[in-house]
This record gives sequence, structure tokens and C-alpha cells, in this order.
Amino acid sequence: MTLKNIADCPRWGRGGGPGRGRRFSHSGTKVRASNPLEEKVIALLEPAAADVGYALVRVRLSGLKRKRLQIMAERIEDGTMNIDDCSKLSRAISPVLEAEDPIKGFYDLEVSSPGIDRPLVRLEDFTRFVGHEAKIELSAGVDGRRRYRGIIAGVAGDQVTMTVDGADATFPFAWVSEGRLVLTDKLIEEDLRRAKSAEAADALAKNKGEEEES
Repeated sequence: MTLKNIADCPRWGRGGGPGRGRRFSHSGTKVRASNPLEEKVIALLEPAAADVGYALVRVRLSGLKRKRLQIMAERIEDGTMNIDDCSKLSRAISPVLEAEDPIKGFYDLEVSSPGIDRPLVRLEDFTRFVGHEAKIELSAGVDGRRRYRGIIAGVAGDQVTMTVDGADATFPFAWVSEGRLVLTDKLIEEDLRRAKSAEAADALAKNKGEEEES
């Protein structure tokens, strides 16, 4: 049962990262869960989100006395996510949660953008953000090292390469336990350019729809 429904795109969260104007592929990818309940929620919500044009990025259930279900998502079409998108997705998934009732007791539902300094949860995220700075923690160390902060240099197959202190480190994507972009001027500038492009496309689509109705 949901007590509160919060469509809360965070600061810098209008874009969700540089989109470069292309359609993103989420086929064959799996949103990671930290426990079986999150896995159940993901299985329930992924189809409902896809039906209205969104892909889940991360699902987290936190809290003890007052639980919070956080849903991070982005548009399948261009990787953006604004406040209206958050509200639209929230309205789409709330009936599913209420009907299936996977979480017992009261909880808050928060739907948000991944934000600019977003988590890196899929292999394709590393491809998408090549050239940007990231912080990575591995489940298994490379030459005894498990934490890296550097530039995403590239992806080959299931191997990710990062440039750290002038040297390249390569590891399997499956070893990535935590990953997140670092907020830099370059990332912000690209996100602002992408957001303006997305807003222009939305305005054009809205005007076209109004013309067709009239």
C-alpha cells in the first residue's frame, strides 16, 4: 500500500546524461537488484514502464519503520527524464504496485531521473559515457585493486577499460559492483546541450499534435 507518491526529479536530473540525440537500446539488459524483493518489483514494473516509453535504471527499497521505494528511470527514446516524465511514469506504475502489493505495509514511492552523475548499471552505460570520468568499485580486484576513479576509455565485448593515472585498467563488466559518473564541467555542458535538444523536440511534437487536433 502506497502512502505517498513523489515524482521528484533531482537537481541536474532533467537530462540524465548526454544523449547525443540517439535512441538507446535496453533490450537484453537487466536492472540489478540487491535482494529478492527488489527483483520482484523490477519484474512487475519493467513491462508497465516500457509500455509508456521508459526504461528502469535502478530500483531500491530502503528504510525500516518508513520504507521508501526509489525508481530511477529514463526515456527509451533518448535517455532523458524530466519532471513531467517522472509524473507520467509514477501514474503508470502506481496501479501495478497497488494491484500486486509486493511490499507489505506503508511506503513512499519516489520516481526520479538518474541525474547527471548517474549510476552506471548496464554495460551499455559505459559505452554511452566513453570519455567521461567515473568512480568504479569492483567485486574482484585487478592486481589487488578494487576501486578506480578515471576516464571510461572504451568497451570491447564484456570488457570495460578505464584510464587511471595515465594507465589503462581492463576488467569484466560483471565485476562492477558499484559505478557512478563524476560530476564534471564536461558532463554538465553536454547534458545542457542534450536537454535543450530534447525540449525543442518535445515542443515540436506538441505543436504538431495541436495542429492535427485543430
